[in-house]
Amino acid sequence: MQCPFCKAPDTRVIDSRLYEEGTQVRRRRECPHCGNRFSTFEKAQLSMPFVLKSSGKPQPFDEDKLRRGFESAVYKRPVPQEALDHAVENVMRKLRASGEREVPSRRIGAWVMEELRDLDHVAYVRFASIYRSFQDVNAFREEIDRLEKLPSAELRRNQLLLIDPPEEKKNSKKS
Repeated sequence: MQCPFCKAPDTRVIDSRLYEEGTQVRRRRECPHCGNRFSTFEKAQLSMPFVLKSSGKPQPFDEDKLRRGFESAVYKRPVPQEALDHAVENVMRKLRASGEREVPSRRIGAWVMEELRDLDHVAYVRFASIYRSFQDVNAFREEIDRLEKLPSAELRRNQLLLIDPPEEKKNSKKS
């Protein structure tokens, strides 16, 4: 990799670590020419399905557009950047796992709402007001009432622990 400081054609890796729950590799590099150090992040580049808009027209998935949607919803809210990055990654993971060539934008919006519900309730209602095209104050009240009836994120996480782990995890525990 080229040095960003002196533009030398090659640098050397001095440390590698997993990052973002193992989805990325952080590499610490050093330039043998100028001696400066810097970090790079390596991530698998996987093909994403097309997004099927409500008009029926497919368009390429745009991670920046997804991120902007999250950022608009959490604007001026106490949501850490790491939590936001994790939510974006979760939606992208669901997209890849769908195995479909085209995913309806409504489904992606529902996944975003699931993530926002766990991050921040105000951000969730902000996003829901646009996603569901609220027409009046009653629509806000109904959504807030629905949100209050749902179990908390902590309760849902604890409930998941009651489910048996997948087979590969069971087998690895026996080893």
